[in-house]
Amino acid sequence: MDFNYNEEQLALQDTLRRFIAKDYGFEQRRALAKSADGFSRDHWRQFADLGILALPFPEDFGGLNGNAVDSMLVMEMLGRGLVLEPYLATVILCGGLIRDNGNQTQKEALLPAIAGGELLMALAHYEAGGRYEQKHVTTSAASDGNGYVLNGAKAVVLSGSAADKLIVSARTGGAPNDPDGISLFLVERNAPGLTVRGYPTQDGARAAEVKLTNVRVTGDALIGAQGAALPLIERAFDYAIAALCAEAVGAMAALNEVTLEYLKTRKQFGQPIGRFQALQHRMVDMVIATEQARSMATLAAVKADSTDALERRRAISAAKAYVGQSARSVGQSAVQLHGGMGVVDELNVSHYFKRLTMINATFGDADHHLGLFSDMLLAA
Repeated sequence: MDFNYNEEQLALQDTLRRFIAKDYGFEQRRALAKSADGFSRDHWRQFADLGILALPFPEDFGGLNGNAVDSMLVMEMLGRGLVLEPYLATVILCGGLIRDNGNQTQKEALLPAIAGGELLMALAHYEAGGRYEQKHVTTSAASDGNGYVLNGAKAVVLSGSAADKLIVSARTGGAPNDPDGISLFLVERNAPGLTVRGYPTQDGARAAEVKLTNVRVTGDALIGAQGAALPLIERAFDYAIAALCAEAVGAMAALNEVTLEYLKTRKQFGQPIGRFQALQHRMVDMVIATEQARSMATLAAVKADSTDALERRRAISAAKAYVGQSARSVGQSAVQLHGGMGVVDELNVSHYFKRLTMINATFGDADHHLGLFSDMLLAA
């Protein structure tokens, strides 16, 4: 199997690398993180011009027919730049859900708008006390004539404060932890009864708490079949986890580069500290961990498009567990090799470490996915 990128993918990678170097410097990112939106809408429009917002969608809906490997390439470059724009929430998660499960009308209305940079979306699924359990849904959706009435609360909705529309999971039947009875609904940001409270996360990004109080939606807001949304949600999160693994690899690679440069320039006892053998060994361990994580991220990307749910979930959980462990090892080593400077806000090392820590915790940490992988092996 050929794991090399083709010419088009290499050209896109080079374009993103130049964009990050020119328009996404560390100080520019710090300023964006403190802005009202927490990211740049000008950059988002540039992403649309570059075509990366349209990458995973079919040509019939303004897309470029990209696959999970193409998304891996983009996410790796976004990880190198610690990009704050809501690509994961809007394009990967919500765009993927609409692409794979939306009806013709929903696809025609939403996918071109996402691809053109005109629409931001967020998935409101996880709830307090869920502990990464995707079938834990207590938010209710009661049938009401030709529509539904939604009541409940969602926690840690990634990029939820900037979203124009939300995709909300709610129960149309069953108990809180039943796999059946979960449905997905499109909800407008300005819908009466919807409250969104945004806040910054420790890595400089944004999330939100969402409360729904008698929020009414029409029957057209339903995505997929009523009560059968759990497999759709699981597949969307698998795709998003593969994307996060790629982002982590990009962040680790960038962290290795800045750490190596520091070892070459920081002097102690009259010579660069990179000449000390113990530090050389530590640096080698970081590079090896990153390359092994890259292999696992590639496996996740290759399997993310699989229709075999068991095969896909096994590969995704294995990758998330391994990448999470590698991210922690590389991040801690980078901080330690920088000494006291490794934790200050003025140095990008601490920001890479924070982002890697958040990636590990998002959609299930290393321990959670290691447990899932072990359970799948035992079941097999």
